[in-house]
Amino acid sequence: MENMSNLSQFNKFTGGLPQKDYMMPVLFIGHGSPMNGIEDNEFSQGWAQIAKEIPVPAAVLVISAHWLTEGTMVTAMEFPRTIHDFAGFPEPLYRVQYKAPGYPLLAEETASLIHSTKAFLDHEWGLDHGAWSVVKHMYPQANIPVLQLSIDYTRDAQYHFDLAKELYSLRSKGVLIIGSGNIVHNLRMIAWDKMQVPGYGFDWALQINDRIKQLIRTGDSQTLISYEKLKDSRLAIPTPEHYIPLIYSLGLKTDKDPILIFNDKSVAGSITMTSVKFG
Repeated sequence: MENMSNLSQFNKFTGGLPQKDYMMPVLFIGHGSPMNGIEDNEFSQGWAQIAKEIPVPAAVLVISAHWLTEGTMVTAMEFPRTIHDFAGFPEPLYRVQYKAPGYPLLAEETASLIHSTKAFLDHEWGLDHGAWSVVKHMYPQANIPVLQLSIDYTRDAQYHFDLAKELYSLRSKGVLIIGSGNIVHNLRMIAWDKMQVPGYGFDWALQINDRIKQLIRTGDSQTLISYEKLKDSRLAIPTPEHYIPLIYSLGLKTDKDPILIFNDKSVAGSITMTSVKFG
């Protein structure tokens, strides 16, 4: 009975938000290097600017490339820990603690919306750098609850696209949903000698990034779901985890949502920071 009472309280709170006024946009963020979490650069500035241009959310739900699970999970702790899921970076990056609260009631509501599979409440994970490195710049006061939804690595892109649609009602309840990954992400082919060259990208990386942007603008979600058929997809998307967050964002958008592409730059040849706001 206590669980049902909590869900009732959440529904009463979120259901009271005027849907038209609080229909939140959906974001896909190219998060790139963890260093963007502590650097003041054009990418982190772009994330901060977007936060200023949209309504203040009741909560943030992130689908990060860095939480892969067998099955679907939602973080449900009161205070998610800051996860430093990387190695070989400067010490200041490991000292970052992003102390945003969690939102257990929202976690329960999110899990209840998912009918295509059983979604489990997680009390162990926290916020990985795909989440906190971005949200830290958007909401630096850490006063907005942040949750994560995991990516089931055993499922294909169509499955994730369909699952995302089940979460659509959260947009009308003040929840900002962010897919955090990268459209082009090939760490093995990084041009380390070009790290400091602004906007440097290999021809194949720029071409497929442009093609994917075109498909986003024309609303061709099916081709984006079948991304393996795109030219140079094996180079741009050698593994799917950084691309799948885009699929979630596409599943959550509507045909009427205006599209804004920002942070549209390549880094070190084989990574693109291209980000998209739907709505």
